[in-house]
Amino acid sequence: MYAPAALSDTAWVETASATDIIADFRNLKQYTAKPKGQTDTHKTLLKCIYFLKIAQAKTSPLHINRGISVGGSVWRIWAVLQAVNVLAITEEQVLKAPIAPAVPRIVTSVTSAIAAFIMVGITKGMSMNETSSTPRDWLEAELEDTLDELYENEFSEPMLTEEIRKIYKDKQPDMLDRRVYYRNLLRLQMELIKLQHWVEATGAKILIICEGRDSAGKGGVIKRITQRLNPRVARVVALPKPSEREQTQWYFQRYVPHLPAGGEIVLFDRSWYNRAGVERVMGFAEEDQVEQFFRDVPEFERMLVRSGILVLKYWFSISDEEQQMRFLMRIHDPMKQWKLSPIDLESRIRWEQYTTAKEDMFARTNIPEAPWYIVEGNDKKRERLNCIEHILGKIPYQDMPSEKITLPERVFNPDYERRVLPDKLYVPKIY
Repeated sequence: MYAPAALSDTAWVETASATDIIADFRNLKQYTAKPKGQTDTHKTLLKCIYFLKIAQAKTSPLHINRGISVGGSVWRIWAVLQAVNVLAITEEQVLKAPIAPAVPRIVTSVTSAIAAFIMVGITKGMSMNETSSTPRDWLEAELEDTLDELYENEFSEPMLTEEIRKIYKDKQPDMLDRRVYYRNLLRLQMELIKLQHWVEATGAKILIICEGRDSAGKGGVIKRITQRLNPRVARVVALPKPSEREQTQWYFQRYVPHLPAGGEIVLFDRSWYNRAGVERVMGFAEEDQVEQFFRDVPEFERMLVRSGILVLKYWFSISDEEQQMRFLMRIHDPMKQWKLSPIDLESRIRWEQYTTAKEDMFARTNIPEAPWYIVEGNDKKRERLNCIEHILGKIPYQDMPSEKITLPERVFNPDYERRVLPDKLYVPKIY
């Protein structure tokens, strides 16, 4: 069972030790098929260029100045990286290079030096005494490896002017620190992976319903929940408006095929509660249809629970001022204007009608078998962490035992000669 942790900037996840991981990579075998005309020295030279490319792409003088030293080879390698644009060297150029008598010895020596250079952690910006096997070291590495991806997900206003960005930040002076957010997000996503393993092993059925105001952050929460999960286990359902045929069906009929089977987690990005919200406020449903919905939905959800589905219902709430600010940001941001629909703009006009409809919905559908939970969303980072913490706390999952995974030996034929494929088969290397 998950026990919530205090919000921390030093939280970490436990995983394989750094020693085990480094040992695995030290034992990597070279299975690259040898093209026609390629000598062993060419092969070693290719390896050397490969290591140099890694070093040039990931190192900086700052890393070297942190007290790392593997003899004079570090400084010689850095001089090479400064003098030669290794990233521009192609495999074809290497294969065509003439091999002088002294080249094999030099290439082998340099390759070994660069491999050591990378292995001791210079490309990670780590010092020699930072290569211990503690979980915190691994989290540091994970933070570095996923930083670009996380920044891309968090880059909310890519096309806004500095003035608009400043206004938004001034309106939210107490936003959660980014580093604290990333650390806790990674910790919680590791717990979600444990939850996924438990769901698969036990055949559990999890249904998470996400409702709320427009621009309240439902999509952002769903994205962080599913970001590292198997899409075959955890899937998102976001249905379009009903077709003419669906409008003549039993109201819940279009949602039933998407309910979770055993071993599945399903997240509804809006659900049958459209009838109690947008359909009611915008006049898409008659009052008698809304009343029928309120009579039916408690029993419908009790049926789901009796069938073994764990139902969690979340309402994502933001203030009037915050919604106005987010709508204005979307209006002025070409990258996000697609998120604004005429219905969204109308919801600003009918804010109080939506509030009344929400209060009525809570009063009529908040049942013990499937209660509502409200997530405050003015700070998106806190909203995401709080919601994931709550989900983990409501599901009685356990850390499932698993066998250690070992990589099987690949069948390797040293006499195989790799075919040279035509250039037109490759995607152009623009970047």
